[in-house]
Amino acid sequence: MSHLLIVDDDTGTLASLSRAFRLAGYEATVCDSADRALEIAKTQRFDMILSDVVMPGKDGLSLLADLKNAGVAVPIVMISGQANVEMAVRATRLGALDFLEKPLSTEKLLLTVENALKLTRLEEENQQLRQRIGKHEIVWKSEGMQRVMSQIERVGPSTSRVYIHGETGTGKELVARALHEHSPRNKAPFITVNCAAVPPDLIESELFGHEKGSFTGANARYVGKFEQAHNGTLFLDEIGDMPLGMQAKLLRVLEEGEIERIGADRSTAVDVRVLTATHRDIEDLVRKGQFRQDLFHRIYVFPLTLPPLRNRMEDIPVLVGHFLRQIALQNSWKPKAFTPDAIEELKRYSWPGNIRELRNVVERLLLLADAEVDQRAVKTALPSSSKGSSAGFSAGGNLAEKIEAFEREVIRTELELHGYRMSETARMLGLERSHLYKKCQHLGIDLRAHRSD
Repeated sequence: MSHLLIVDDDTGTLASLSRAFRLAGYEATVCDSADRALEIAKTQRFDMILSDVVMPGKDGLSLLADLKNAGVAVPIVMISGQANVEMAVRATRLGALDFLEKPLSTEKLLLTVENALKLTRLEEENQQLRQRIGKHEIVWKSEGMQRVMSQIERVGPSTSRVYIHGETGTGKELVARALHEHSPRNKAPFITVNCAAVPPDLIESELFGHEKGSFTGANARYVGKFEQAHNGTLFLDEIGDMPLGMQAKLLRVLEEGEIERIGADRSTAVDVRVLTATHRDIEDLVRKGQFRQDLFHRIYVFPLTLPPLRNRMEDIPVLVGHFLRQIALQNSWKPKAFTPDAIEELKRYSWPGNIRELRNVVERLLLLADAEVDQRAVKTALPSSSKGSSAGFSAGGNLAEKIEAFEREVIRTELELHGYRMSETARMLGLERSHLYKKCQHLGIDLRAHRSD
């Protein structure tokens, strides 16, 4: 139910308008002064405000200006029995949506309110749509990403399975979404599962679902991700972390197009395009016996490799601009300009965390910078391990020392990205947790101040 605020010094007008709106299905709050209306509008949420212009003390036009200055972003309609062109023009300039003359026609008033609320809802939907599009938009300028986009356009409309390979943070899920949007299935669901984030004993239920009472804790029937993605696309991220036993069951689904919920007595047919991705070397996993070769051949139909950010530095200016607009819009912040030397400083960094790390740095800079973002601000915002990294790789030191410096930078950055959670960091780096601890100790990375797991 839409909530309206009605402001008028005439009690008879307030009574008749509130009655008319309530009969039409609206909730109405009435107020007889501009000062009181401003106080109420600051503390309560309204979908629309209707205000008389001529009132004792502060008039309606002053109220309109005060509401706008206070950031009350709702449609406001002005009403007056002493209307003239100058008054209407001034109200419009101050931000009024409409200007109505007394005596009021109830039919016209209700139509005005209905249209104003529809316009507001449309603007909100458009803003949400822009945010969704911006969130999943792939931004590029480099030749390497141009080749990736060409491959997406070529294979997207097909039914072929695509295997996406790239380092952590390169945008594998964005590519999977783009493949879905380029396919005939784009009106159906796009469902994603991070295989590394699901505990091994729960992944079968997560993918195939379960019946009520099929195991302890199964208090209700659960429809798994395959069924949720029926007629659409299922993106299995970090498939290299899927347990071997589950790989065999996934292979059967890919071969037969049927899933079986845990506890069910029959199979269910599913029509799903499966896309997969991992940051790990899946062919090496096959050689080591950690990934089934028959499943590998099922998913490795069209391999698509994403370049790391350090190999597409010409994309940094457009990526920064994209993240700048996206973050400012999401937080209602005023965008801040990046100076040319700030962009050049960003290009000098190696970006072990790739695009995900760049977005985090842009957000950090928007929080820290008072005005424009300059080179000094960038140096402050980048991880401490980057301060001497360029010198470390370009100056003296043998190969072993350079490799250690690079490992130290990558591990420190990954630890920062994951809040120093050792288990998650180890998984993203493809290491055993104990191995990561030993690496940190060997490289002189102090974990004592950041212990979380």
